[in-house]
Amino acid sequence: MEHSSSHLLSVILFTPLVGALLLLFIPRESQILRRLVGNLFGVLGFLVSVPLILHFPAGSGGYEFRESADWIPSIGAKYSLGADGISMLLVMLTTLLGMIAITSSWSAIQQRTKEYYILLLLLQTGMLGVFLSLDFFLFYVFWEVMLVPMYFLIGVWGSERRLYAAIKFFLYTLAGSVIMLLAILALYFNYTKTLPQGAIGTFDIPTLLAAAQQFPDGLKIWLFWGFFFAFAIKVPMFPFHTWLPDAHTEAPTAGSVILAGVLLKMGTYGFLRFSLPLLPADAALRAKIIHIVIALSLIGIIYGAVVCLMQKDMKRLIAYSSVSHLGFCTLGIFVLTPQGLSGSVLQQINHGISTGALFLIVGILYERRHTRLISEFGGLATPMPNFAAIYLIVSLSSLGMPLLNGFIGEFTILQGVFSVSKTWAAWASLGIVLGAAYLLWLYQRTMFGPVTHEANIALPDLNLREYAVLLPLVAMAFWIGIYPKPFFAYIEKPVQRIVQQVNPGFYQANRPLPPVSFAASPASEVK
Repeated sequence: MEHSSSHLLSVILFTPLVGALLLLFIPRESQILRRLVGNLFGVLGFLVSVPLILHFPAGSGGYEFRESADWIPSIGAKYSLGADGISMLLVMLTTLLGMIAITSSWSAIQQRTKEYYILLLLLQTGMLGVFLSLDFFLFYVFWEVMLVPMYFLIGVWGSERRLYAAIKFFLYTLAGSVIMLLAILALYFNYTKTLPQGAIGTFDIPTLLAAAQQFPDGLKIWLFWGFFFAFAIKVPMFPFHTWLPDAHTEAPTAGSVILAGVLLKMGTYGFLRFSLPLLPADAALRAKIIHIVIALSLIGIIYGAVVCLMQKDMKRLIAYSSVSHLGFCTLGIFVLTPQGLSGSVLQQINHGISTGALFLIVGILYERRHTRLISEFGGLATPMPNFAAIYLIVSLSSLGMPLLNGFIGEFTILQGVFSVSKTWAAWASLGIVLGAAYLLWLYQRTMFGPVTHEANIALPDLNLREYAVLLPLVAMAFWIGIYPKPFFAYIEKPVQRIVQQVNPGFYQANRPLPPVSFAASPASEVK
């Protein structure tokens, strides 16, 4: 089925931008109209993306709905878009959470609503552009465009320490972006050297990554680490994670939902799309790099979970849980097995659903009590029984209970990890146990027992709008947990393509080779 002539991706990409531009012309006094237009384009942004999943060929391993047009011919930059199964699922996650985040802001944001909705819609365009770009120049533009709206969302509508958190987020991300820009330029100029004299290079992502396979390993190592730091900061991996708790805690609820649900996935997407093809061919060098990343992932899994047990702020606890959960995603990516990669992609979707819902739940409590301290709550299941029921489902989803989405992702990752190293799988399993501990303990302290504060006795249960933002995420959690086959169908072929490129020995031997130790000899090999 040929989709190259379709402009569907451009429609998906620029619908939020049209909404942001339209909001510029709405008078500041028309507050209700601004809210209606902002929410309308939030919903519309999701609706225009639905045909993508309806018409996407599930068995395709390549890029569909391709679009390409000259942009800056003098340097070879093009407006080039495309989506494979991995980026398609991330686009759908972005539009769904974008709609839910905008809808959740109806009563939470009372000041500067015009600017708020404009920035949210601009942020949506930036994130979609990252997942759809097939040109490095275009990719980098969208990567940087995303940074500015999130900075202002945290800095203007955040909590008490919002300016500190916003500046920290900006500086961390910008530092990684600059290093990535150098790596992109190195790719571009080293490819241009292979062309005839006077020929113009290209920023086409598939072309440059294919050409990089012929680069010497010394250059590929520098390129790998250049991209790695940008993506590790974005994930964020330990020890690049310190901006995340502050940004999450201080951001408004919608900002936290987008930050956890989508922005962090830009890092794992970068690992899948750019870092893996740049691994050196030499077995010993590759083994060292893989072991370093695996070690950082395992440390992040356990460290993030342990720190969660010590938090007094609900939002900060959920923020640190992302460090632990995203550690599973990076672990699955770098074991280089189909199960690990497929589980990682699905777990990225799962994390967006579950953690996005957890931040919405904290936001609902904050709107009612204007505090996020765990000690200020207790016995909320009595005045808010429906809220407590949904919160329990979301908590079980996040900790990996069977029949819910988290279990499918974590099980698939552990299956891929176990086939390579039982030790790695054992350490990762400890993170699951600790995850159950901090999530259930948080639920027990806030929901069970007698009502511990007078202010909580008459708290209203969920209203219609709050049901509207939470129930779709609960439905997705059950869908993936009970019937994940459609999601794996979209992931299978792209993952197979990646594994054939970076770990061809897996399919030749029908099983991964055992991992080498850190003290491995040069003859040892991890593929």
